[in-house]
Amino acid sequence: MRFGYWEMAFLGPESEWAAQAGECAADQDAFWPFHDKLFESQSGENGGAFATDKLKTFAADLGLDTQTFDDCLDAGKYATVVQEQTNAALAAGVNRTPTIIIGGVSVGLLSFEEYQQIIEAQLSGGG
Repeated sequence: MRFGYWEMAFLGPESEWAAQAGECAADQDAFWPFHDKLFESQSGENGGAFATDKLKTFAADLGLDTQTFDDCLDAGKYATVVQEQTNAALAAGVNRTPTIIIGGVSVGLLSFEEYQQIIEAQLSGGG
């Protein structure tokens, strides 16, 4: 099993900024705390919740080096990476988040038992 996390910035500019900010936080070993802060702070799409000034505030709230974070975000250091990951996800047929892929097939959100059945079928060669 492999757990992968791809940036999927497809909801407009704030989606892109938030994804880039996550990568900037990762530079300071704070991707998951930043990720959690983003999810806690959601309030709709492109309504200002993830404007760059708010993202910088989140970094400060988490105790990151704000100068380094701000420089990273302002420079668009990860803009290309985020776009490449989004394009790769879309090319792989990912059209929602989260997406669960088992054996190369997108199965969406299911119950534990349904995942278990699919995984067991894959392991036994019947998937």
